[in-house]
Amino acid sequence: MLSTKPSRRQLLVAVGTAIGVLVAGGALGWAAWPAKPDAPAQPVVVLGDGVSTPKNMAWVPSGVFLMGSDSKLAQPNERPAHPVKVHGFWMDVTHVTNDQFAEFVRQTGYVTTAEKKPDWETIRVQLPAGTPRPPDDVLVSGAMVFVGTSGPVNLQDYSQWWRYVPGADWRHPQGPGSSIEGKGDHPVVQVSYEDALAYAKWAGKRLPTEAEWEFAARGGLEQATYVWGDELMPEGQMQANYWDSRERRFPVISPKAGGAVGTVAAGTFPPNGYGLSDMTGNAWQWVADWYGADYFAKQARLKETIDNPKGPASSFDPSEPGVPAGAPKRVIRGGSFLCNESYCLSYRPSARRSSDPYSPMSHVGFRLVKDAPAPGKQLASSAKP
Repeated sequence: MLSTKPSRRQLLVAVGTAIGVLVAGGALGWAAWPAKPDAPAQPVVVLGDGVSTPKNMAWVPSGVFLMGSDSKLAQPNERPAHPVKVHGFWMDVTHVTNDQFAEFVRQTGYVTTAEKKPDWETIRVQLPAGTPRPPDDVLVSGAMVFVGTSGPVNLQDYSQWWRYVPGADWRHPQGPGSSIEGKGDHPVVQVSYEDALAYAKWAGKRLPTEAEWEFAARGGLEQATYVWGDELMPEGQMQANYWDSRERRFPVISPKAGGAVGTVAAGTFPPNGYGLSDMTGNAWQWVADWYGADYFAKQARLKETIDNPKGPASSFDPSEPGVPAGAPKRVIRGGSFLCNESYCLSYRPSARRSSDPYSPMSHVGFRLVKDAPAPGKQLASSAKP
């Protein structure tokens, strides 16, 4: 299975810097783990009221679950499934939306990564040692944009459907001339990991850990293939916003193929067992952890239930030839509107990818969590696994 994550390296490729980037899954070792833990109890939806509990957030109770997957659909970086315990927390019911991010910018005057001239030092660490610095006129503000193709292409080369577009940012996700007008309730995209941290600080929240995110996404369904169960389309109905291969071949965008694709309003699809909407599909979500391609395998070798893991101490991603394996990468989760059966099956709760924390993209957003008291005793006891 291939990844859908380009990076700012393409900015340098465009001016003749030769960097070959082909995404390939690395083989991970298998390990034994403790007996399968008891499946979480039937979840109960507990939504914050904005008075004694956080507004527009859902309570995710503490519990033990099998993180990762041994499914035939799972990539090596998702294997093996291993027991993990998480503590209770509140999570945003939806992605952070354009309207919410706009209010943050209005109050703080914050300028996002995509709106600034790229910092060579944050790009350099993603490149082979000795790569020369490009001319200043190449280092212009912008971001990665999905542009699609006019016909079928070889899926080994994602540069055919991704482009670094000067002037692309959260207000103009596809570049100059595009707009979020009428899309205030869509997930904000073209935000870097650093932008998500800045918003979180302003909102008094934080990014979820990878373990918290997956536990919340599963909604009480132990090892289900999708966040809604094991059937992709119950009663023939899509349960998330992903690329519908029945309608068009990835990555073709044309009037004949049905025009453009992109995000839909947050909360369009039914929530999961904890009351969380769009945990998969629509837009990828930044989480707090450094990315480790072999992290799950290392955790499983401990042969014990891991208590509230925070991720590895540094990055490790050997999947991109020519790129240092230790280049800074953060985890993104949940997949996006681009995921599909032929290219990226990441609208699954165990799917995980790495991404340059300084590289905004038109299919990556975020949601936050908050450490606040659990709901009232009666609700808490009924919701607790």
